[in-house]
Formats: sequence, C-alpha cells, structure tokens
Amino acid sequence: MRRRESWLWGLAGLPALLFILVPLAALAGHTTAEELRHSLAQPETLKAILLSSRTTILSLVVVVILGLPLAYFSARWKSRLSPLIDAIADLPIVLPPAAAGIALLAAFGRMGWIGGPLYSLGVQITFTTTAVVIAQVFVSLPYFVRSAAEGIRAVASEEISAASLDGAGSLRIAWSVILPQCRSALLAGTLLAWARSLGEFGATLMFAGNFVGRTQTIPLAIYAGFEGDLSQAVALSIVLLVLAILVLFVARVVARNERR
Repeated sequence: MRRRESWLWGLAGLPALLFILVPLAALAGHTTAEELRHSLAQPETLKAILLSSRTTILSLVVVVILGLPLAYFSARWKSRLSPLIDAIADLPIVLPPAAAGIALLAAFGRMGWIGGPLYSLGVQITFTTTAVVIAQVFVSLPYFVRSAAEGIRAVASEEISAASLDGAGSLRIAWSVILPQCRSALLAGTLLAWARSLGEFGATLMFAGNFVGRTQTIPLAIYAGFEGDLSQAVALSIVLLVLAILVLFVARVVARNERR
C-alpha cells in the first residue's frame, strides 16, 4: 500500500480509534491521585478486590481443568457432531448475561436440576462465593477452549505422526509433543479467560447476588458505587482498565515471542 493511501486509511479509521480512546481517557481524568488512593483504601473496595482476586484464581483453575480436555477433543476429533460441540462450547459468549444468570439459577438454584437435590442435603449454592466462581467459569470457559483448540490445531501433523511411529501413546503425544508447541495459545486463552472472569457482572448479579465480602466482586462494587459513591466506582473502573491493559500487553508479548 502506498504511503498516501496509508494516510488516507489511517484518517478514515481515526474516528473509531477516538471513539474507544476518549471515554477511557475521560475515565482516567475523572479523578485525582489522592481521590484514587482514598477510594481504594475503603473497606468495601478492598473486600471487592480481594474477593475478585480469590474467585478469579479459583475459576481459572477450574477453567483449565475442564477446558483443556474439551479443547483437545475439539481440535483432534472430527465428525458430524463436531460443529454442534463447538457451537455448544461457544454459547456462553453470545448468551446475554441476564439469560446466563437465569440458566445458572435453573440448574443450581434451590429448585434447580442440580441445586435442588443439593439443597435437600443442606448445601446451598446460590448467593454464595461458590456461585460467583460458577458464574465466572460459565462465561470464561469458551475463551480458553477456543484459544487452546486453535493452538492444538496449529501443531504440525507430521510431528504427531512421527511420534506415533516411534511408539508414543496418545497421552504421551499430547503431553510431550502437542501441548509444548501451543504454550502461547494456552497462555493467551488463560489470560482471556481470567480477564473475562474479572469483568463478569450480569450472570453473577442474577445468580450470586451483591453481598459485600461474599459475592460483591469489582464489577458489582462499581455498580453499587454508581448508586452511592461515584468516586469508588471510578477508582475500581480504573483498576479494571489497568488490568485490561496489562492483559493485552502480556498477550502481545507472548505472541511476538512465539513468532520469533
């Protein structure tokens, strides 16, 4: 593309870039450093940050444990059912958060398919920290599965065939040949899943409620702050913005190193 054409396309794309950048810059400029420190030092804010940290780590562990076998199966096994399996795995991405919350209630609520029998045994899931983790796993699992499956598909079939000819079993091939070659895809999927869990709002609100110290994650604390203390909402929004930038930066660095 010639230099003049590049400038023209750049100018044409500038409004879209500004449309994204201006609100984020306005958010960062909506508070001072002193106000930010004061808001982040509030007990409710600290509780939300700690709860989000704990639940997102737990949900990420569950996502990797559940998602890696599904990603491997999706990438290596092909049949007429493959499109259906992939569509089911991707459903939480396009499902509205409110609908996801109702679906989780239908499954794990007191009258739900799974939650009902558990509740009769004295185990309640809804409106607990466990419900927060379940909601985060539900919405973030597809991001890890999709990224991991793409990385597994990219592994050269010749290397897999060579390992098979050498007598390696399927588990050894997966562990020694395939997974080491898709580390960047696995890491990218892990980062995306964690970021999605950190930003989860709608399904958590419907399924787990908004109780300080128990189910109030950072997005829910932002919602509560918007109704009461706007400075708290702004401070937590800036925290999420900084974390989002860090996730994107790490993902770019990993992708760049992989290309080398």
